[in-house]
Amino acid sequence: MEFPVYIHLGSLRIHPHVLFETLSYFIGFRIYLWTRRPSGMPKLVSLQILAGTILGAALGSRLLFWFEDPSATWAQLSQGHLLWGGKTIVGGLLGGLIGVELAKHWAGWNSSTGDDFAYPLIIGMAIGRIGCFLTGLEDRTYGVATTWITGVDFGDEIMRHPTQLYEIVFLLLLAVILYPQYKRSRYLPLSAMNEHCSTMAHPAGDAHSSSSAGNYQSGRLFQWFMASYLLFRLLIEFIKPTPHLYGGLNNIQLACIAGILYYGWLLSGRGKGGRLIRRSPAASGALK
Repeated sequence: MEFPVYIHLGSLRIHPHVLFETLSYFIGFRIYLWTRRPSGMPKLVSLQILAGTILGAALGSRLLFWFEDPSATWAQLSQGHLLWGGKTIVGGLLGGLIGVELAKHWAGWNSSTGDDFAYPLIIGMAIGRIGCFLTGLEDRTYGVATTWITGVDFGDEIMRHPTQLYEIVFLLLLAVILYPQYKRSRYLPLSAMNEHCSTMAHPAGDAHSSSSAGNYQSGRLFQWFMASYLLFRLLIEFIKPTPHLYGGLNNIQLACIAGILYYGWLLSGRGKGGRLIRRSPAASGALK
């Protein structure tokens, strides 16, 4: 196999990263529209939250990348170069989280919105990683040299960990593991949640009070997704050839640790303003 693996559609020769990144956004968004629950959210509030999400993700993905090698970033800035290149998924996720929560705070919307994004993100990220793998060395998402049977030669005659494929497998397994939580989150629409939940706003918009049989905490699905993915990225970064300048860790690992601590705090039930959604006996029975 020769990298990059271009995709041929008739007379078109499409770069794999462009194709699969576009597909990841399109399919992820379509899944979100297909699976989201009715929220009763005013259109203006919806647009404000969408803007906050996009702006936060865009800024976060680039800001975190710039800290991969601060000296190189500063050298580029000192030469008057614009730093448009480089993005990180972890920075996008955490930046988007901050953006959406700030937007919800300003708009006065207290209900959790995270659960509806978990599976669209999982599927979209998995599709995007296909493009990263097929791009090869250009994408810089490969792993270090290895003698494992999984090693792939991306074109420099060095067998490397295909960390993009590892991530795809992880995301698919995570989708299976989280499916029971997904089913529980579907029984009540967000509009119904607002009637059953307290009006106290949670800092991250995701509920975290303790659960019991027949109850579901809004936001729990998204919390588990984020905590699991950040833990995976914390570990997989040890076999990536990126600068580890921060006490043996790299920029992404530092962000992952911060995110894991935050979501661990939420999942432990120690946060404020948790929303416990109580289902009727009929709904609880249907869960079985």
